[in-house]
Amino acid sequence: MENPDTSVVIGTHLGPQLQDLLRRPGISQVFVVVDSNTVRHCYPVLEPYLPPHTLIELPAGEEYKTLASCETIWSQLTEKSADRFAVVVNLGGGVLTDMGGFCAATYKRGIRFVQVPTTLLAQVDASVGGKTGIDFLGFKNQIGVFQQPLSVFIDPNFLATLDARQLKSGYAEVVKHWLIADADAFATQRHEGILVQDWTHVIRDSVATKQRIVDADPLESGLRKVLNFGHTVGHALESYLLLQPGREILHGEAVAAGMICESWLSAQRGMLSAAELTSIETFLFSVYEKAQFVTMETDAIAQLALQDKKNSGTTINCTLLNGIGQAVYDQPITVAEIAESLRYYHRL
Repeated sequence: MENPDTSVVIGTHLGPQLQDLLRRPGISQVFVVVDSNTVRHCYPVLEPYLPPHTLIELPAGEEYKTLASCETIWSQLTEKSADRFAVVVNLGGGVLTDMGGFCAATYKRGIRFVQVPTTLLAQVDASVGGKTGIDFLGFKNQIGVFQQPLSVFIDPNFLATLDARQLKSGYAEVVKHWLIADADAFATQRHEGILVQDWTHVIRDSVATKQRIVDADPLESGLRKVLNFGHTVGHALESYLLLQPGREILHGEAVAAGMICESWLSAQRGMLSAAELTSIETFLFSVYEKAQFVTMETDAIAQLALQDKKNSGTTINCTLLNGIGQAVYDQPITVAEIAESLRYYHRL
């Protein structure tokens, strides 16, 4: 049930537009998926505009992005006799929009869903582009499908519900978009940093960058792979620490570390100048604390990259920078190179 013409609406007070969408003929039932945070802080904002619906609440956190949580969603859809004309509204951050979209895309071979992202990470990245999925056996987004939502409603006002750490986590994806496709934005907007008064223009520009890339390559057979910059090393680091109780880090924190590592790998191959590497490192360390691991763990972390979804057989394919603002995908790297990049990061 592909929907290549997904509308992305960015603005404040979007309840009436969501209401109009859900009143369309042909929608049999509405299900709203929330987590323990958004049910308190975000759901009351939208509830007055929602038609009669079933609320499905899940615990918040990456550790709940699992098949067990999917079973909760599928069970409630089944118990309420949801048919293929039902619509699922996912109200939450990247974990919830990824998982809720996956559950909708696989229930009865696919029902429609709407994304209402409430974190910066979800607004600029996770909810846009049609990637859905869950974690499995400790690996990030190991199971999932490409499925475009019916619509995406992005309200920057929801960002007021976030603490500084969550906001910074999402900001990593904004920086990634600059580094892979917008050198001018990196040169100018990084001076504003995380101290943004109105996020609307930042979100709009970041979404436009991602949409332009996704539209050219919806199923990630080529160009779309550039969006994985920072994620080969970042996902390995995030997955490793997720399995270490009390040491978990947020997705954006892992991606920030991954961008430094992969920028270093780019410089090692002569693709990125020393000055560019320094500017990336200096900026990222001005926003993010260093991810904590010890040198003896680098080999174990690097091994997890062998499970990366972009790989071809045993070849680890990475996105590197050919200068700031220009990404190159399908660059083969080795486990040893990843481990060395992590040791470099650790020494900084």
